[in-house]
Amino acid sequence: MTNKIAFITGASSGIGEATARLLAAQGFDLILNARRQDKIEKLANELKETFSVKVLTLVFDVRIHHEVKNAIENLNEDWKNIAILVNNAGLASGLSPIYDGDLNDWEAMIDTNVKGLLYVSKYVLPIMKNKESGHVINIGSIAGKEVYNNGNVYCATKHAVDALSKGMRIELAPFGVKVTAIHPGAVETEFSIVRFHGDIEKANKVYEGFENLVANDIAEAIWFCLNRPFRVNINELIIMPTAQPIASIINRR
Repeated sequence: MTNKIAFITGASSGIGEATARLLAAQGFDLILNARRQDKIEKLANELKETFSVKVLTLVFDVRIHHEVKNAIENLNEDWKNIAILVNNAGLASGLSPIYDGDLNDWEAMIDTNVKGLLYVSKYVLPIMKNKESGHVINIGSIAGKEVYNNGNVYCATKHAVDALSKGMRIELAPFGVKVTAIHPGAVETEFSIVRFHGDIEKANKVYEGFENLVANDIAEAIWFCLNRPFRVNINELIIMPTAQPIASIINRR
């Protein structure tokens, strides 16, 4: 195995899938994680056929520690030389004031966005530290920079991603490992469908009347960060639709 290896979580759709496609086109071998085996296997087969790269699929839930630990610790030695980690798996669940919040929504967001990122990082970062090279891309959100109405717990989890990215950067810099946080605004993916528990009509209204970001916009930003010379680290990027100047305002036509 001669290509660099990129490990992408939440790779079966949205930003994760777009990033997998872009990195495969650039010649990276890929470790793709998702919960939906059918979707991730279909994507893997397509990328292998189209770009002649190696692709390993790991079907596990980032929220479940023993699944993460077993999957990464049992990687074949050929797959352990991970050069890039894209911590993309994340979700919003529900949109309500904190006094009406649903405990299941809170736990899903905390377990996925914070603990899931930590679990994966715990087993990948030592690989990068020991070989004194690597690049971590954490996918945050504008919600990690601003708090908006009814976004309380989701915003809290993405503020945690922002803080963890800063902590990782401080602690990994002595080993030559880069850390970048990317904070998108409104991107049309499955995000709102998940937030509204499968209500597609309600999810579609989120993106009505303006030109939202698309997943490939974020994938291209990830590639820009990865493709800088070693002396350059992009600490963070905040990427918004032109129609969305801040988290809570979207100019719709």
